Amino acid sequence: MNNINTYQERRLALAKQIQANTGRGIAILTTAPETPRNRDSEFPYRHDSDFFYLTGFEEPGATLVMQVKSIGNKLDLKSHLFCRPKDLEREIWDGIRLGPEVAPQTLGVDYAHSNQDLDTKLSELLADQEAVYIRLAQSAESDRRLRHWMKQVRKQTRAGVNPPSELHDVEALIHEMRLFKDAHEIGIMRAAAAISARAHIRAMQTCKPGMREYQLEAELLHEFRYSGAQSVAYNSIVAGGANSCILHYRAGSTELRSGELCLIDAGCELDGYASDITRTFPVNGKFTGPQRAIYDITLAAQEAAIAVTKSGNTFMQPHEAALKVLTQGLLDEKLLKLTEFGSLANAIEAGAYRRFYMHRTSHWLGMDVHDVGSYREPLATEKNALDEKPWRVLKPGMVITIEPGLYVRPAEDVDEAFWNIGIRIEDDAVINESGCELISRGVPVNADEIEALMKNN
Repeated sequence: MNNINTYQERRLALAKQIQANTGRGIAILTTAPETPRNRDSEFPYRHDSDFFYLTGFEEPGATLVMQVKSIGNKLDLKSHLFCRPKDLEREIWDGIRLGPEVAPQTLGVDYAHSNQDLDTKLSELLADQEAVYIRLAQSAESDRRLRHWMKQVRKQTRAGVNPPSELHDVEALIHEMRLFKDAHEIGIMRAAAAISARAHIRAMQTCKPGMREYQLEAELLHEFRYSGAQSVAYNSIVAGGANSCILHYRAGSTELRSGELCLIDAGCELDGYASDITRTFPVNGKFTGPQRAIYDITLAAQEAAIAVTKSGNTFMQPHEAALKVLTQGLLDEKLLKLTEFGSLANAIEAGAYRRFYMHRTSHWLGMDVHDVGSYREPLATEKNALDEKPWRVLKPGMVITIEPGLYVRPAEDVDEAFWNIGIRIEDDAVINESGCELISRGVPVNADEIEALMKNN
């Protein structure tokens, strides 16, 4: 857990935005529910990222309420946490609960209450507020509860109590904050990337022809948990042979065969933050000629994207740089016909590459593996508010992935030597003043280095 001051500062920053927008308001944010796995067990619990970002609290059944108003020229913020009450019987079975009695000093909130009192207390806290900041249209249940709370406030109008008259999306404010990571967050992400890099190395060094995909997945999971990560950041992709051309393939029971590739896209979650690394390597430790050709094209595309991943450039520039290299490589290897398109520019404009490369080169990374934050500038252009917003300008503190790929499926017009070659190379990049820091390069990326690493398998 961070120092409680970190979460207090984040709540204060959110409160300042509410004050600037509506002067007076209340923010309501509930954490994720527990999810049944079957009749008598739940999936491993994972907190809601926005809620954790503002509280550092990981227990289920909790709600944060922030009352914001101005007193003179000063901002007045009161934070209320509703959490599960202490319950000796349930704690024997399910684990110790923090409880509302010690939550204020532990989490730095002003007040704490039992979550059993949420419905009663919310009608009091909503009274005479100008606006409600809440997740809009999140679920039928959350909409029902908000209607109930508002109905209770409206019953007090004859006593001079006014209900809020405005609804705002609290996620829009929080997600803009989460887009920029502070030094502590980046430190956790570096550590997560280092663990994931070791896991990828472990998988490469363990891999042998005849193994199954799930066996390599087990090696990844072992390294994640042994190194202190709490979970995977997403379901691990371990894809052998033709499966490497399936973008979201789950590790299955396919045998890893000599002469084929294995693509692993896997990362751990550490203290609430994700890592995301992809490497592709030959099952027998030696790339074939066609595999090496496609691999080197993909790596060159990543290097071109990395070169323009810097403060002041837009989110799309790394993708555009990668596209040029990938498309030129497809032309060079005759997977695309220059005679059909006439030039590299024409091939890109026609989208000819989409047959072999169908995803973008980057996404935000943070608490969620596909992290929150707009990919477009938040403000409309001055020329016309209806114009399409420009792509986001990269700034220090943002974290993105850089993951070009090429996926060659069997087809009559494709040389058979290239069939079932799926290659993706992905690293995590922190934007800084001078460019970007690749925090996931603890695992080799150069083809010669991968072969050398696997030589003694």
